[in-house]
Amino acid sequence: MAFFLETLIGGLMSGMLYSLIALGFVLIFKASGVFNFAQGAMVLFAALAMARFSEWIPKGLGIESKVLGNVLAFAAAMLVMVIVAWLIERLVLGKLVNQEGITLLMATLGITYFLDGFGQTLFGSQIYKIDVGLPKDPIFLFDKVFEGGILVSQEDLYAAVIAAALVAALSLFFQKTATGRALRAVADDHQAAQSIGIPLSRVWVIVWSVAGFVALVAGIIWGSKLGVQFSLSVLALKGLPVVILGGLTSVPGAIIGGLILGVGEKLSEVFIGPMIGGGIEIWFGYVLALLFLLVRPQGLFGEKIIDRV
Repeated sequence: MAFFLETLIGGLMSGMLYSLIALGFVLIFKASGVFNFAQGAMVLFAALAMARFSEWIPKGLGIESKVLGNVLAFAAAMLVMVIVAWLIERLVLGKLVNQEGITLLMATLGITYFLDGFGQTLFGSQIYKIDVGLPKDPIFLFDKVFEGGILVSQEDLYAAVIAAALVAALSLFFQKTATGRALRAVADDHQAAQSIGIPLSRVWVIVWSVAGFVALVAGIIWGSKLGVQFSLSVLALKGLPVVILGGLTSVPGAIIGGLILGVGEKLSEVFIGPMIGGGIEIWFGYVLALLFLLVRPQGLFGEKIIDRV
């Protein structure tokens, strides 16, 4: 039971990180109807910016405090992501208003490859580290209940708490603020939202900036765990099965879908993997998403669209 709970807790903590990445997909889709295939590239680009600024800024300004250096690096990386969001709206999305979905999808694919290449040009192509002070040593919980206790990674625990707090804050932002309601109105109908005075271009800059912030936090967490390397953009695509499970338009769906994927991956890898040679964690989410597409294509919490013909 202790080993099972250890695996379950690990899966839940990984699931919160998946939820955080999936939230970027959901935010942009809700506000613009665009399936943002570039979210993985945004995570990588943001992580590269944070890693390099945390190195350049202390050296350039002679700052010895790691906390102050990280705060300034975070602010600089966030500014970069806002600029990226503004450029995407001005140069790409603003030119493609009311175009077909496939056109917008291809545009985000182009943004993906541009960010991958431009990130290497601007920040370099080596493996970089991000040190924001997350503790690395594991701890043992419930040692009085189970013999030897349950081994939990402190870094994963802190990362899961940060991800959960951010997901909760963004959920409240969408539901309770005037800007959040404007974003939902734009998502429902671009032309109707414009007709009542909601500025479409400003809303898109805001939502892409928020998605950039989400990508930055996710990039910092994953970069702290694994180092900033170009496999991060592939790892961030684990958000795709999550949004298929939860629903492209549902913030709660992104949370539940991430938890399902995280737990399912860990349990299947640990308990089923040894029987078939392992590697289940790599493809489990995509197979689960395929099954959902066959049975419930709108996801657990997505809206079922009925077209009258």
